[in-house]
Amino acid sequence: MIRKAFIMSVHAGHEAEYARRHSPIWPELEAVLKAHGVVRYSIFLDPASRQLFAYAEIEDEARWQAIAETDVCRRWWASMRELMPTNPDNSPVAVELKEVFHF
Repeated sequence: MIRKAFIMSVHAGHEAEYARRHSPIWPELEAVLKAHGVVRYSIFLDPASRQLFAYAEIEDEARWQAIAETDVCRRWWASMRELMPTNPDNSPVAVELKEVFHF
């Protein structure tokens, strides 16, 4: 199992809407995540900084990367772009974290 962690953020005043849209996520997006080998996926919010910490357990890096090419992922990104900083392709601005300890 591959563990991934990354940081994103949400724009001020959009924290509640960000949480609402994830409760639950679109069923078709959940199906794509599972079909691409995502076993666990959690996102945590630090209300003081509006920083989002995401953690995922995946089966394969190539399958994880392929999620970004799916229509449902692209539509999800487009639907979330007003809530958070995004790249030109609407993907969230994210900084991958390096694991330095695991027990």
